Amino acid sequence: MGRLNSGSNPGSVPTSDDGGVILRVTDLVKHFKLKKGYFVFGKPSPVVRAVDGVSFTVKRGEILGLVGESGCGKTTTGRLVTRLETSTAGRIDFMGRDIAGLEEWELKAFRKNIQMIFQDPYESLNPRFTVLKTVSEPLVVQGLVPDFEERVDRVTRALEDAGLRPAEDIIERFPHELSGGQRQRVAIARALVVEPKCIIADEPVSMLDVSIRAGVMNLMLDLRDKYRIPYIFITHDIAVARYMSDRIGVMYLGKLVEEGPTDDVIFKPTHPYTRALIAAVPVPDPDYQYKPVPITGDLPSPINPPSGCRFRTRCIYATDLCKEESPPYIEVETGHRVLCHYAADLFAGRLQPPPAALIPPGGPPAGGS
Repeated sequence: MGRLNSGSNPGSVPTSDDGGVILRVTDLVKHFKLKKGYFVFGKPSPVVRAVDGVSFTVKRGEILGLVGESGCGKTTTGRLVTRLETSTAGRIDFMGRDIAGLEEWELKAFRKNIQMIFQDPYESLNPRFTVLKTVSEPLVVQGLVPDFEERVDRVTRALEDAGLRPAEDIIERFPHELSGGQRQRVAIARALVVEPKCIIADEPVSMLDVSIRAGVMNLMLDLRDKYRIPYIFITHDIAVARYMSDRIGVMYLGKLVEEGPTDDVIFKPTHPYTRALIAAVPVPDPDYQYKPVPITGDLPSPINPPSGCRFRTRCIYATDLCKEESPPYIEVETGHRVLCHYAADLFAGRLQPPPAALIPPGGPPAGGS
């Protein structure tokens, strides 16, 4: 099937001929208007700049990890890509069609192609639905499998793909009869049952016990290898992102500040914020010598972000240039780009932190020098 155009069936899927790129997000913007207070009549409504010019691509069978602290815009980006939120500006090209511009009547048919796995398996499942009804509901809503017996067979396959074997043992259970790991696997089966072309996973293991996280992550990797489904894997845990992702994108205050192959971002972090995230990862070794986290201050408000570089108020390398001009993306090596005026110098090690930045307030951390 060829590319979708404005007159195509919105539920059909074209063939990507863009180097295997399934999803291309360009200058994506989402601003939320807040309600005015009683004493601000005549002034414009304040705006939360949740996502402010994010661009990235996802190829077939690839996992892109989006990482960052709470409030950076990573979950909003995922909701925009699935069209659970409508973007303020920008393009979301899914296999040749800009889905950011789809009308409401087109969304129902198109959504089966991009599914979402939510963070909380305790809240994302209807407590009144059995597993069978939960997983088969997308098939009913989309009108994909009208025959009941065929739906049961499709649900059974999806549950077993999600690691719930034999499916017959849980298919009539309700969510309260399942463990947290089983609930998240049911949510994964629900996403798989419509045979999507892309999955957005929003913190899918953060609510699970540590003992079962690895099992769910390995399951998702196995499903990627089996079906070549690309993921956007959203997480605040950079160690989880490293385990799951082929590429990592680091978000800060609505901006993608660094993006590249996983090993390049982890072992050669360039943006000061990325370096701070990696420095803050705990190491399970009592003899490990921790270094000071190269970051200062608190997260600014997304209602009134800093001028120029948004990270400058917390950056130990900030100069007047960072205050006056927004930084460009600089490609420090193939496929590894950084949103920083001094990215090339940081990557090459030519820019060193000022001496005062090497000693954190209160002295060195415990176990450190």
